[in-house]
Formats: sequence, C-alpha cells, structure tokens
Amino acid sequence: MAKSAGSPFEHLPLVRTAFGDSRPRKPAAIPANPTTAHNKSNRANHSSVLRNATASTLSRWLANQERRRDDELPEIECGILLLLQIDTSLDLDTLRRQFQFEIVSEQEDGYVIVVSEDTKLETLQAKLTDFENEVDGSATIAMIHELVDDESQDERLRRILTEQLYSEWPSVKDDSEYLVDVSIACLGSWQIRKKPKRNPRWKPDTWARKENEWSNHRIEIYDAWDELKDRRLESAHSILDVYGCEVLSNWDNAEVDAIDLPDSFTLRIRISGKGLRDFVLNFAYVWEVSEPDEIETPQQIARDLKQLEQDLKIIAPPSDAPTVCVIDSGIQEAHLYLEPAIRGSDSKCFLIDKSESDVVDQVRPGGHGTRVAGALLFGESIPGHGDIELESWIQNARVLDENSKLPLEMLPAAVIRSVVSHFNRGPSPTRLFNHSVNTNVSSRRRHMSSWAAEIDRLSHERDILIIQSAGNIRQSSPSPNPGVAEHLAVGRAYPNYLSESCSRIANPGQSFQALTVGSVGYDEVEADGWRSISREAEQPSAFSRSGFGIWGNIKPDVVEFGGDYLIDSSSTVSTPMVGQSAYPELVRSTLYGGPAVAQDDVGTSYSTPKVARIASRLAVALPDETCLLYRALIVQSAQWPAWTNSLDQSEKVDVLKRIGYGIPSVSRASEPSEHRVTFTTSGVRSIGVKQSHVYQIPLPEELRRPGDEYDIRIDVTLSYSASPRRTRRTARGYLAVWLDWIASRIGESANDFSDRSLHTDGDPNNDSNRQFQWTLHPSTQHGLPGVRRSVGTVQKDWAEIKSYQLPESLSIAVRGHQGWSRDPDETASYALAVTFEIIGKEIPIYEPLRNSVMNLRSLIEVEGELEIET
Repeated sequence: MAKSAGSPFEHLPLVRTAFGDSRPRKPAAIPANPTTAHNKSNRANHSSVLRNATASTLSRWLANQERRRDDELPEIECGILLLLQIDTSLDLDTLRRQFQFEIVSEQEDGYVIVVSEDTKLETLQAKLTDFENEVDGSATIAMIHELVDDESQDERLRRILTEQLYSEWPSVKDDSEYLVDVSIACLGSWQIRKKPKRNPRWKPDTWARKENEWSNHRIEIYDAWDELKDRRLESAHSILDVYGCEVLSNWDNAEVDAIDLPDSFTLRIRISGKGLRDFVLNFAYVWEVSEPDEIETPQQIARDLKQLEQDLKIIAPPSDAPTVCVIDSGIQEAHLYLEPAIRGSDSKCFLIDKSESDVVDQVRPGGHGTRVAGALLFGESIPGHGDIELESWIQNARVLDENSKLPLEMLPAAVIRSVVSHFNRGPSPTRLFNHSVNTNVSSRRRHMSSWAAEIDRLSHERDILIIQSAGNIRQSSPSPNPGVAEHLAVGRAYPNYLSESCSRIANPGQSFQALTVGSVGYDEVEADGWRSISREAEQPSAFSRSGFGIWGNIKPDVVEFGGDYLIDSSSTVSTPMVGQSAYPELVRSTLYGGPAVAQDDVGTSYSTPKVARIASRLAVALPDETCLLYRALIVQSAQWPAWTNSLDQSEKVDVLKRIGYGIPSVSRASEPSEHRVTFTTSGVRSIGVKQSHVYQIPLPEELRRPGDEYDIRIDVTLSYSASPRRTRRTARGYLAVWLDWIASRIGESANDFSDRSLHTDGDPNNDSNRQFQWTLHPSTQHGLPGVRRSVGTVQKDWAEIKSYQLPESLSIAVRGHQGWSRDPDETASYALAVTFEIIGKEIPIYEPLRNSVMNLRSLIEVEGELEIET
C-alpha cells in the first residue's frame, strides 16, 4: 500500500482468508398476511371481486379506445393499466412471470402499477378461474388483495404526480403551459433465466451448448430492452406531437439529453394542459411526473476591494497531481489565487444558450464557483504571503447561469451525465467531481430522482466520486419551504427545526453513491446585537439540510465547516459584516469589484469542496486505488464532535441525521500513526448474490494482555456500488445487488466466524459470544433506535472496547444479497476499511499489528490455498 511522503506508516492490507457462498440467513418469522389467508379461505368471493374489477377495467379501456378513434385522437400503443394492491411479501417478478404483467413502478403500502399487453386480460381471468377451482399453481391470486377500480385514475395520479401537481390537477386548463419531467417505464415483461448449473454427467459438448444457449438468451433479452426503449419513445411522440409538445431533452442525443437507465427514461417537456392531461391519463407507462426543481446557491455579500499581499506567489501543482472538476457557475480563471491550478484547455460551458468557451463565473457580486474552487485548493485558511505550491488541478464545468440557476430547459440528470462524460475520458480521466449544486427544496422520497439516480449510475459504471452538497435552508422564505426566520417565528427552535421534513436533504443529495456533505459552524459569535444561531463549535449550521435520506439512508455522510447564520434581537436572520468570524474564509471573484479574499458568505456549497480536498489528497497518496476506497477512507476518518458524548441514544439519532458520521480528517484518512492503524482492501473487489468474503485481522497478544485496560476504538466502513433501478421504492429493490457486513463477536474464533458466515459443513456456534457494542449495529433492536446500518452504499459503524476484551482476531464478512436483478453474473463492487486506534495513546500499536497481519499473509501465501488482498 502507498504512504504519504515523509510518513513512516502506510495503510495495511486486509487479508481475505475465506470466500464462498454465504450461509443462508435465518429468515425472520413473518406472520401470515391475514388478508391473504382470508382470500384463500374465501376463494369464490375473492375471485368474484377481482373478476368484476377486471371486467370493469377492461370495459372502460375498450370504451376509451373507441372514444379516441371517434375524436380522431392518436392511437396509443399501450396495454391495459392496472393498479394492484398486493401482499408485500409477493415477489414482483411473480407478477411478471405468471401474468405477463410489465411492472411500471412499485408504490408504497403494497401498491404496484402494472401494464398488461394482453388486451383481453385472458391470462388474469384464467388464473381467477383456476384459483376458484383450487387448481395447483393459482395461489398467487390470494396475494393480489385488490385490483383498484380506479375510474377517475385518482389513486394512480396521487402516486405518480408530485403533491403540488396533484393538488392542481383538477384545475389544469387546456391552454395553460406546463414544464414537467416525465419518467416512462420500459422494462418489458421479460426475465433472464437462471444460469444453468453443470450436471457432472453431461459431456463437455452438452455443457458448452447449454452455456451458449443461456448466453444467447441473455443477449436477446438485453437487445429486446433496447428495442423496447425505441418503440416506447416513438409511441410517446405519437401523442406528444399532436399537442405541439416541445421535448426539451432530445432522446436522439443520448450523451447529452436522454436518461437511459435500465428500466426507464426521462423527458423534460413543455406542453399544454390539454396535452399533459391526455398523455398522463392515457400513456400507461408514465410512472412519475414532477416539476423541475429550481437550483439554488447562497446569496453573495459584497465587500470593498483590497489589495493582495505583494509577496504572495502561487505555484502550479505538479504535472501528475490529481484533477478535480468543479461543476458550478464557472470560475474566474484569471484570479491570482486560482490561475496556476486551472486546466484552461479543459474548461467548458454546458449552458444551452451559451458558447462552450463562456466559462467565467458571472454570479454577482463575488461569484460562486470561484469560491468553491478556492475552498477546494486552500481549505480553511487562504494564505496571504509566501510561496504556496498547489496540490490539485482544477477543471471548470459551467452549468449555472449568472443567477446561479440551471435553466429549466436543461434536465439536471442529462447535464451531470454530459459533464462526467466530457471530463471522464482520455488517457487521464477525471475521477473526482465537486458538485455544490442543489434544488432549493427538500428531496422527494417516493422514488430516487433521475438526477440522483444518474449520479449513482455514473459512479458505479465509471468509478468516479461526486462530492455533493446537502443543500441550504434559506435565511427567510415563505411556506411550504420556510426559511430559518420562519421556523423560529413559529416556535421551532434551533436545532429542532432541522428535523422537519421541509429541512430534509435537497436533491440530488439523497443519491446513494454521492458523498453528501453538510455543514457545521465555528465558535459562537456575538457582536453588535447579533449572535450566531449555533452556540458551540462544530454544531450543525443553522442552514444545513438534514437526513435521513430516501428509505432511511444516512445522509449527509459527513460535514465540514461552512459557517453559520446570525440573528438579532428583532429575529432577523442574515450574514451581517459584524459576524465575519462565523463565516469561512473564501477566495472571491473580483469581476464586479470587491476583495479577492473575504469572509462574507456561508453554505454547504463551501463545506463540500473541503471534503473534495481530502479526496484529492487521497488520490495523491493512493493514486491507483478506486474511488470507492477514497469514499470509504473519508467516511472512516469522520468522527462526532466532543459535545455529542453526553447525549442519550435518541439525541444521538438526531446527531446522525444532522451531521452524519461526523467531521472527516485528512490525516486520519491518509496517514496512519503509531497509535492508529487502518487496514484496507485494494483494487476492484466484486461480489455476487449469496456470496461472502471473509477478512481476518489477527490481534497480537501485547494488545490483549489481561492486566491492561487501554481504550481501543474500532471503525469499520464498507463502501460499495451496484447498478440502480429507479422504478423501485425500496433500498434493496433499487440496487441490482445490495451488500452488508458483519463482524465476529467477542470470544468467537476465526473458524467459528467462517462457519457462521459461509455455507460450510460446520455448525455455526452462536453460544456464549457477546456482540461488540457497535454504535449503530446491524440489528435495529440494538444500537441507535430506528437506525438501519445496512440501508446505504456507505455502511460505517464504530465501537470502543477495553484492550483485554479484544479477541485473538477480528473477522469481517462482506455479504452479497439479491436486489432487483435476476442475472446470476450481476455483481457489486466494494472497498472495505478497518481502523484500530488506542484512544489514550498509551502504547504504540502500528508495528505489532503490522507484524501480526504480515505473518498471517505469509502463512496463507505459503499454504497457497487462499486469496489475499495485495
């Protein structure tokens, strides 16, 4: 493993001592669904109810088709739309397999929207007859609790429209103009067969033929998906074009405008109310309709111009230094502090009405992207004199206009794809991206947004890391998006209002793969009748949006210093000049006058590049490692501030929502020491469904002596990625493969842990083993109440233990589980980090641990039986 220049220490390798099929988890006892049981006991009645609803739905669909022909409206190549309420334990693929339904989207409370290409619903009606007559294989009908007879489509509309659109739907006027994002399912009713297992009696030719047949089948399915996407787009245009709809995202230019996820695509359209109503009600594959969110960045505060110190010299980074792309409002590239680091030939403007060379930060008065770039290069302190050698190159991707807005004609997901595609190519592709751009409202929680899902997809496919701001709560703003002043005015005290749903993480900060960054404040400030709203250093900033994210995912991941708002005796919330010590020091654009450096603005926009700065330092220390490892080490280095130590468990849940895993440290992330040792995987690690990889860290006896009582902190972080699917509404359904990790217990041997983790002939020993006191814990009945460690693609936990309680070795197993994909070759990629730190620094632990793990590594290499990390 690499180490920092001048450091005698390096990250140590995690030794993988076993791998194979996971031991099947003991399923939790799930009581039988009473509605399903009732339906099985009342087959005739249940069949009759569903048959009546089927007949009503079919009759209504046929009448609508006839009415469209009479009115000379375009014929729509769609099947019959059905809204089902099902037993939540029913696998959606069963609906696809048994009824030939295409799954349009999974909804909440057991509802699912499907489309039947069987326009007579003969398959469903035959199943109803079989169920009534107790024919084998028809029991699934009992798990379909209701076929919603939704004549007005109100139930469907409530689930696919945003709250605002749904409330306005009855008053949509024919001649009104609407700008919306429409997501269209295109999954089809196909399913990849399971890969055949070889029969030992087969001849080689027979096995080769069966393998080839399965491979061809899988290729045919993927080809069918591609063809379906094209047909569905043509079908959508057949109705949109009638109403003169303007498709602002052009499907033909896939690199720039189309969102080509495995199960859907998204169009941004400008259309009349009449056309919108016809399209949404009659194009059955529409599963989400939303208004484009307004993009927000903080307001800028002007100051007088001052001269830079004459003896300041900024030196360009080394030629092989890492590159970070700043996706923002542009940059004042000629700025004294920034110019040596700018790769000017790479700069590009992505605004549709601007020249590609129009990359200057035009946000008044002091810029936004310019400030972000400065925070990335210099961190907390902007130097005023001396020779300063920079450590990173900056690329300038301008996506925001002079008002810090992303034009509504531009689909954010398409923009992020276009930017990444442009910079992540060539012999030295950019892998680190700073994205201090958000909507100005909290993210929706029904489905992953197309913006966030595209970040997830790009991160998985290209091994990139997008460092994403959590978003800001405005100083003052009316309901339903109240600002800080409005929260305080109605009695929502700081920090309690950060737990309100309207204070939730802003889109696309809910992305599973993005490293989402919130903000904390500096020391308490009081001056001229103003005081900072946060009253202690490292408390969450008054404006920093909070979690949890979608499906209970821990967001923000980490926090950095972004400053704080101030409040006066009249309850005015602002950033007055008297409160400069509460604001971060930032490089400032001088394009419209003012100083080159100032403390005059706050926001998660400026905490985010400080984390990107840590990522760039990791890229220097570990240039050949994956971005998944960079993300793991940043989260691994994060710790909660001291003020959290005295809080109870419920209060710590709020801490997790507001500051995630805490404040990261470049030294903890990249520089082990005598008293802190980090073990990591190396290179690309891939794992499939029902597989388990077991790692072992032997702990030397000098760390475990009974007479010693050193406090040892253990941190474990799993960082992984997998292919996303937007139409699913659960964390585990969203990813093709989802992962979690488990650790050995106190007193559990490495062999016993392997038996517990792997599908072996050994019997797992679950007796007399005590769990580590993990802060979050893999089980919801332990750790912080209501927190699930395994929801997201970053899974960290930590525990403190007395040295004499340490086991002979600590084992960690990474396990793969079934997500949406049924492809047996589908895998997730991951990185794993484990850190031991002796809190009081009483004894050095680096060399004992290094010798111990190297001895284990040598032993395994000699035996030549098991694979290790190198």
